Amino acid sequence: MIVHAIFDAAAWLCAWAMAVLVTRAGYLDGVRRTPMRDPGYFIALGLGAIAGALLFGSTNMTLAGFWQIGHSIAGAVAGGIVAVEIFKWRTGIRGSTGGQFVAPLAIGIAVGRWGCFFAGLPDYTYGTPTDLPWGVDFGDGIPRHPVQLYESAAMAAFVVVYLFAIARGSPLFLRQGFYLFVGWYALQRFVWEFLKPYPTVIGPFNLFHCVCIALFAYSVVMLSRQNHELRAAV
Repeated sequence: MIVHAIFDAAAWLCAWAMAVLVTRAGYLDGVRRTPMRDPGYFIALGLGAIAGALLFGSTNMTLAGFWQIGHSIAGAVAGGIVAVEIFKWRTGIRGSTGGQFVAPLAIGIAVGRWGCFFAGLPDYTYGTPTDLPWGVDFGDGIPRHPVQLYESAAMAAFVVVYLFAIARGSPLFLRQGFYLFVGWYALQRFVWEFLKPYPTVIGPFNLFHCVCIALFAYSVVMLSRQNHELRAAV
């Protein structure tokens, strides 16, 4: 788990560096976001993300028969969103507040997944067996899908597209970048979940399939709402 911890630290450093980069480069100048000065917002975000990560990660481990504490990126994203939306509702805040987190979150996930990859079997994030030439033996003699790297590549690709889009002044990415991030994260994660040995909870779907469906639905609803508000303002 030492290697995992190293990559977790690297993910945080890369996320921080990305935040500094996009800010100093002026990429966020046109990003639609509501400035936040209330520390309660960040407290809600942090507590929600931690609670979601532990709740869904541990629940999935329990369903698989492992009685131990787990954590989940998908759970952290979902928990953070729920906590922030409740905070915004209670305080009357409107508008997107997540634009500044898009690039740091995406690059953090892309780097952090390498830690899951190198952690191997104990991390319980490996894929199902495969005969494909890039299958990876994590120590049990069975080539498996390196789903951690699939997700890393998907999120790295999003970072490239996102930065290119906001640098060119894309109204869609500037105004609704966070919701696009959530939608893309949920979509690609939903696909990779079919390549994981997690126990199912509803039909062919595991716990994280359900989380991803909820996240994607949130993305679609918020994108539609923002488009409606924009048209109404014209």
